Amino acid sequence: MNKPVNYSDSMSLCETLDRVLNKGVVVAGEIVISVADIDLIYLGLTLTLTSVETAEQLKLTMGPKEKT
Repeated sequence: MNKPVNYSDSMSLCETLDRVLNKGVVVAGEIVISVADIDLIYLGLTLTLTSVETAEQLKLTMGPKEKT
């Protein structure tokens, strides 16, 4: 028989999203496409996910820096 689910031990999607946006998350990855051991395409990716308020508090820049 299936055991009843204890919802106090699990976290809802809304709570998880709230924590991620409040703290921020960085995901980084690389992909290389090659044929016959010759690298053709390299793709590097860094993704930052946070709320605007958190980014402003941490002084993160969300785009290219302007030259002064």
